[in-house]
Amino acid sequence: MTSKPSGTQNHPSGQASSTKSWKTPEPADVLSYAYLWADEAENGQEEGLKDRPVVVVVARVVSDGRTQLLVAPITHREPERGEGVEIPAPVKRNLGLDREPSWIVTTELNRFQWPGPDIRVARGSSDPFHGTMPGRLFEEMRASILDNRERFRTTRRTE
Repeated sequence: MTSKPSGTQNHPSGQASSTKSWKTPEPADVLSYAYLWADEAENGQEEGLKDRPVVVVVARVVSDGRTQLLVAPITHREPERGEGVEIPAPVKRNLGLDREPSWIVTTELNRFQWPGPDIRVARGSSDPFHGTMPGRLFEEMRASILDNRERFRTTRRTE
């Protein structure tokens, strides 16, 4: 499956238009999403500047029956030591991502109701799914998130 590389510009044509046939994401799924960094939100931005892959960390059904997701961003910018997990090249290849080194940032998340207006269709696909993160890498990411809980930031996105 081909996909939109991490960090490509946000384009209206990539916005989700139909979600009826999409499955509900589960932890470890990798989606295309317009991620809003915590610093951007603190400066008053409401929209993510770039579409990028994200990893579903938590998916839970809330009182209205909808699914709430917590997602971690994937970036090309290497985070400070202990603030991210590098994605091995073979995993990136299996997800259809570009060949540049990438990391899952483990110091911040976005929270939103599925499907939400910031979901993007992955390039070459009819849905936002790139694939699923391997279990060992997902567990490494979760452990790093827990290690960073003292400085962790969550940005709630508009519904």
